[in-house]
Amino acid sequence: MDEKLTLIEDKYDKLSARMEDPDTYAEPGLYGALAKERKDLEPVVEAWREVKRLRAAAAEAEGMLAEEDPELRTLARQELDDAREALPEAERKLKTLLLPRDPNDGKNVIVEIRGGVGGEESALFAASLYRMYSMYAESRGWTVSIANINETDLGGIKEISFVVEGEGAWSRFKFESGVHRVQRVPETETQGRVHTSTATVAVLPEADETEYELDMSQVRIDVFRSSGAGGQKVNKTSSAIRVTHIPTGTVVECQDERSQYKNKARALSILASRLAQAERDKQAAERADERRSQVGTGMRNERIRTYNFPQGRVTDHRIGLTIYRIDAVMNGDLDEIIDALVTADQAERLQEEERA
Repeated sequence: MDEKLTLIEDKYDKLSARMEDPDTYAEPGLYGALAKERKDLEPVVEAWREVKRLRAAAAEAEGMLAEEDPELRTLARQELDDAREALPEAERKLKTLLLPRDPNDGKNVIVEIRGGVGGEESALFAASLYRMYSMYAESRGWTVSIANINETDLGGIKEISFVVEGEGAWSRFKFESGVHRVQRVPETETQGRVHTSTATVAVLPEADETEYELDMSQVRIDVFRSSGAGGQKVNKTSSAIRVTHIPTGTVVECQDERSQYKNKARALSILASRLAQAERDKQAAERADERRSQVGTGMRNERIRTYNFPQGRVTDHRIGLTIYRIDAVMNGDLDEIIDALVTADQAERLQEEERA
């Protein structure tokens, strides 16, 4: 392992040297490519250098324990203890950075929310989840664009598909797939009784053209008039698009854009992403001997989180985390939950690496 890390460090140093070479600027795009490659290596190199520093500090302090001066020996003992205490955490961080990256982590995501059990209250909860995710995306500097939405008369959402665009969107949203449960007094409840409702969330990495190529001979495209909010200009034009993948019966509608061309492009992108995810799910099911992560399975029938308004708590059932800041969470403050899920996923993968 040390030899591999030394090679990574050498590569990092060579990239740095090439970036300082004036000839690099003569080739268009080369500097940017080198900078990106070096940036990807930087966290590992920094962690490796910290491990080496602590190891060297421990070795030096251990050598000083033989000094005759008692003050030097005391100082050496303290430095040795400090280095030995910090080294395991530094090595754990390094091992975590060396775990294989999810190839989808840098991709945009498609999020689909549907009301579940609970009638109108489930639709209102779905609207609350959309608001929560939108505010979270905004706090991270990402953009959100709605592809399709089906609203209720009371402001709830029967179903919605939207795209979150931004660096690292998948790495943060990928743990959100599953059943979300809410316990609260609905706006439609006149006697103050607490109801339990659910909504399902599906999160897909946006497929690129190289990952999944649609056979357009298997796709039917229908055009229809947009409905719902959007103004008279939208409703007067047949800009909404429905695409159907004939072999699987998968249907995607997109009617948020005024442009028929943009709606078609977005609908085809979502369709390709759904089909790519279905293929990934199929491959995972075929690998029945492999234990799937309990953090990131993301099955739609898996209850992953409960939002209990009377008690002001949010509980993620996969990792047993409960926090009492439900108002902040519903306003998009999700980092504490997502950070815990990322840490749990990394710990589980480290254990699998050690068992392998």
